[in-house]
Amino acid sequence: MKTIKKYIYPIIIFTIFEAVAITLWLTKNNLFYLFNFSYIGISISLGVVLFIKKYKYARRIVQLLVGLYMLVYLGLICNENMQIEGFWYYLFTGVFEAATIHYAVAKIFGPLIFGRGWCGYACWTAMVLDFLPYKVPSQPRKKLGWIRYVTFALSFIFVAALFLSKVGGIERIMFWAFIIGNVVYYAVGIALAFIFKDNRAFCKYICPITVFLKPMSYFSLIRIKCKKDKCVNCGKCKRVCPMDVDVTDNSRKRANGTECILCMECVKNCPKDAL
Repeated sequence: MKTIKKYIYPIIIFTIFEAVAITLWLTKNNLFYLFNFSYIGISISLGVVLFIKKYKYARRIVQLLVGLYMLVYLGLICNENMQIEGFWYYLFTGVFEAATIHYAVAKIFGPLIFGRGWCGYACWTAMVLDFLPYKVPSQPRKKLGWIRYVTFALSFIFVAALFLSKVGGIERIMFWAFIIGNVVYYAVGIALAFIFKDNRAFCKYICPITVFLKPMSYFSLIRIKCKKDKCVNCGKCKRVCPMDVDVTDNSRKRANGTECILCMECVKNCPKDAL
């Protein structure tokens, strides 16, 4: 029983992804969905198990396993636009597969269970940005979060314009939009990291995906909680948090609460095991 309780989170995560994998496989009659969601579920569950075993690079392994799979295999090899433009594209065509299913599971309904876990364990943009030297923000958070809503709107307008103008070869345009979009994301993300001395500046201020993630993350089932009887208010958890979350506050309204990416840096660095 103790072993099961210890690994309850990876068991829950694997079960959810496997349920999605089997359901989509049977309903869509496509073996790809069984492979796709099983692979992602196993990768994330493996990372959580490694974290429980206190392996230093547990999260980085998951980022590479899932991030490279999404970027290289689905994006470059299968020609699927997994950026937000791909989501709008499939939404406009009325096709419920590929990017649409991915967004529904990982970024719209999934955060009700695992919050911004996508950002911490699967995002291929953050996968690269997390290699940069500014893992802990050295400056106070800027009030620039409004930019994400601009990029969100621009992505929608871009795809809507293509459909309204009845441009030919939209599928090919979507593929190149994925290539160019990723190059721009990496360039802007790396530049912002060095300007603000913060690896996650892009995630905080620019990334349009957070418009989906933030509201659902407010109700997240899996979240970091503080054991008040153990906490000595040393503030170390706040200093090491890449997203400036006040994890000592257990309320849903805690500072930057919907920004938590479940990276577990606060848990690893707490001197009293209060998190």
